[in-house]
Amino acid sequence: MAVPAERVSYRFAVLLFNCLLTFGSYFCFDMPGVLQQQLQGNLTCPNGTHHNSTGHNGTLECVEGLGMTPAQYNLLYAIYAWTNAVVVILAGFLIDKLGNRFVQNRITAFWFKGKELALAFGLTLSFSRLGSVLNFFFTQQFEAKFGMQWTLWGGSLLCVLGLVSALTVSVLDKVGMKQLGLDGIIQQESKKVRIQDIQHLPLHYWLLVLTIMFFYNGVFPFVADASKFIQDKYPGYSQQAAAYIAGAVYDSSLVLSAAVGILIDYVGLRGVFAVGCATLTLPVFALLAFTFVPPLVSTIWLGITYSFAAASMWPSIPLVVPQATLGTAMGLATSVQMVGVGLSNLVVGHILGTKSSELKIPLWRWQQMMIFMLANTVACIIASIGLNVVDKKQDGTLNRTRKGAPLGQDRDPADAAQLLEDETRTEGSVS
Repeated sequence: MAVPAERVSYRFAVLLFNCLLTFGSYFCFDMPGVLQQQLQGNLTCPNGTHHNSTGHNGTLECVEGLGMTPAQYNLLYAIYAWTNAVVVILAGFLIDKLGNRFVQNRITAFWFKGKELALAFGLTLSFSRLGSVLNFFFTQQFEAKFGMQWTLWGGSLLCVLGLVSALTVSVLDKVGMKQLGLDGIIQQESKKVRIQDIQHLPLHYWLLVLTIMFFYNGVFPFVADASKFIQDKYPGYSQQAAAYIAGAVYDSSLVLSAAVGILIDYVGLRGVFAVGCATLTLPVFALLAFTFVPPLVSTIWLGITYSFAAASMWPSIPLVVPQATLGTAMGLATSVQMVGVGLSNLVVGHILGTKSSELKIPLWRWQQMMIFMLANTVACIIASIGLNVVDKKQDGTLNRTRKGAPLGQDRDPADAAQLLEDETRTEGSVS
């Protein structure tokens, strides 16, 4: 008789709480993007000029706020990204050392490796993006009714939900691995993890990390400033309407992530998808920089390519690194990504200016920002092409189709013990 952890319902229960883990944090991460006017608004407004949206003639009136410059506003995101960069790499190594217990992507990779892996990653991303989507729909209205302070406290409560979910999924993960008889093996492997193991990570892992970093360098800094950009460049958009359009990046991702995950699980070709989605992102920033095509076209387009990128790039990491170092590899990849995103935010803030007195940021500054996004996308294409070349010269893992999947790709979690033992022997012969 099968133990509970071997049932499909158990691993999907793990997935449910794993998805809820980041819902609140993603909601909070994008709150400044919705409240950008309030954060960059004047400390005081002349009597009778205070307004929270566009005037009747389509021009922005005085908005009372914290008086941040564009550079200071983007520095908020840089501080978040760099704090994250330091924490996740240390946490990833510690988690591998203590038993691989509390990393969201590691848990998804363990329970779904070879079984709807991209689907599981896609659903995890969808729940995260649901937080972002709801933020773009409701935060501005909530702030207008209850004020900035209560808005921020509401975001904090959502983060508490993430903490409770994290504790729940860690318990389910620990109990499940014990039932499968794998906890002892993973603990034994974890004790072997050393910080020096980073130098043994393969070349196509590092190229994959660079591909991820350059792609996200274009997405996150753009979304952070998109609401303000839309109001400055395109006439007639209120703050709420601009937030809806900026949020369409995540709306598309929410709708498509699960389906894209199923598709990539079925056809494979993760390296090819990485090149394709990076290439197809180029027209997005070109349209925003040099045309007046309605911005909704570009944000939906970016959401589609972002969905394919996330579902093809992140699930590729478990395929190219040993299971015992997966937490370290995931943490390191996230750290490099966040370092890049933080630097991009600083560059964007410098491009957009250091003066808070400008009611509208000049169009030429926004154009330079989009050109910077284009440069990152080109770098992503170059890195992804290099990734495919290296992968082809080695074992071609990333671009194997479903029919060409390597032996053991469709094993149950209960069969993973032998896989871990095989990896142990392989690692021992390499070192």
